[in-house]
Amino acid sequence: MTAPNGQRVLITAGAGGIGRAIAMAFAAAGARVHACDIDAAALDDLRAQTPGVTTSVCDMADRRAVQGMVEEAVAALGGLDVLVNNAGIAGPTASVADMDPDAWDAVLRVNLTGTFTVTQAAIAHLKGSAAGSIIVMSSLAGRFGYPNRSPYATTKWGLIGFTKTLSRELGEFGIRVNAILPGAVNGPRIQRVFEGRASASGRSVAQEEAAALANQSIKRFVDPADIAALAVFLASDAARSISGQMIPIDGDSQSAS
Repeated sequence: MTAPNGQRVLITAGAGGIGRAIAMAFAAAGARVHACDIDAAALDDLRAQTPGVTTSVCDMADRRAVQGMVEEAVAALGGLDVLVNNAGIAGPTASVADMDPDAWDAVLRVNLTGTFTVTQAAIAHLKGSAAGSIIVMSSLAGRFGYPNRSPYATTKWGLIGFTKTLSRELGEFGIRVNAILPGAVNGPRIQRVFEGRASASGRSVAQEEAAALANQSIKRFVDPADIAALAVFLASDAARSISGQMIPIDGDSQSAS
């Protein structure tokens, strides 16, 4: 299973982590890829490592910048078939009682409103595709409560409602909309999380890792390449009857913690 050659794909936050893996997987499958990111240096590196990928620097919290970025992407790609809504920020770790309201607003502005803005700007272009597809990156935190991470969990649950609504609205135009819900993803970010937990708990990083894996049936963290492969599948003809679905990829995790 591969994406069709020439499939035109826009990926938000596509220069690092999961987004970079998705960009590289679509490019390897023969798609034409445009990635946006707030990190200009990371975009430079992506272009160097993946010839043919085009890029835009974009702050997802800036509505006008997002709207302009979509037009840049469509111009570079010659249209749009697939939108991968990957951009999001983790936000603070604090109880609701102690949450900084400005920090709450910042997470919603990127994770929810940014996703709304780029999707709204892309819909007219996706309607011109013979096989439009939108992929929304939610999270394990979009299935469970997540103590001390209320802004993040709230946005990831909100993206589920957004996905289901879009699927109902856009199905008549042949546009499919699905959400991917990753669990703990292997890489520098999860290691920083474990280091922070270890510092707070007095346990070792290895003990924090073991505690996290105890929550999963499959005792390993998710490889970004596996998430990328799922995204390529969902955008392919093999998934032409799949829409409005929430697809966990989390080693069968039993909670978000």
